[in-house]
Amino acid sequence: MHSQGFFITGTDTGIGKTWATIALMQSCKAEGMKVAGMKPIASGCEEINGQYKNEDALMIQSCCSDSYPYELINPYAFREPIAPHIAAEKVSADVELKKIADIYTFLAEQNDIVIVEGVGGWRVPLSDILTTRDIVNTLDIPVILVVGLRLGCINHALLTNQVIHSDNIQLAGWIANSVDRDYLETEKTMQTLMQHISAPLLGKMPFLPIYDAEILGKNISGDILVKTCR
Repeated sequence: MHSQGFFITGTDTGIGKTWATIALMQSCKAEGMKVAGMKPIASGCEEINGQYKNEDALMIQSCCSDSYPYELINPYAFREPIAPHIAAEKVSADVELKKIADIYTFLAEQNDIVIVEGVGGWRVPLSDILTTRDIVNTLDIPVILVVGLRLGCINHALLTNQVIHSDNIQLAGWIANSVDRDYLETEKTMQTLMQHISAPLLGKMPFLPIYDAEILGKNISGDILVKTCR
């Protein structure tokens, strides 16, 4: 099976990376593809049946084409909702790239596509020596950037775009997410970003007061992902 992966990053934390991940998964499943998702590192977990689990990772798990154990979706789950390198340090945990890569390879062998959600923004440290770039380089997959449409997002989006390129990482596309229902300059903001980001706009997620996987999947184009995998 020819498989492809994509890494989802964002302009900030809480910007909609999980919903974008699910939107892409749903869009590709609608095209008849087998899909798996990962959130390798998550901080902000609750104990469920003796195991720390993250709400976002559970949503990703539920959208996979096949059923997988939680630890394959989220191998590093930290209780406190703080920066991942601080959370890991507090429990003396080491984030190992090989562990993440081995799980990704396992999922890729069984699916047409694997969507990997990052944690925080592009420059959030994962340890004293690791960053998001190290995960992407290890997995050797392109990035999709989620931009939360709100005041200040143009600066955040263009800076993130610039840094991704300076890290010699391929930006496959970007997703606009309506995180602020009161933000009035959505269309002009998107036009500005399309002028300055060479990667294609994959779609715009509407403002949703509650999670709805079906609606998310209908608002994102998975064409670039489908074409890559076929």
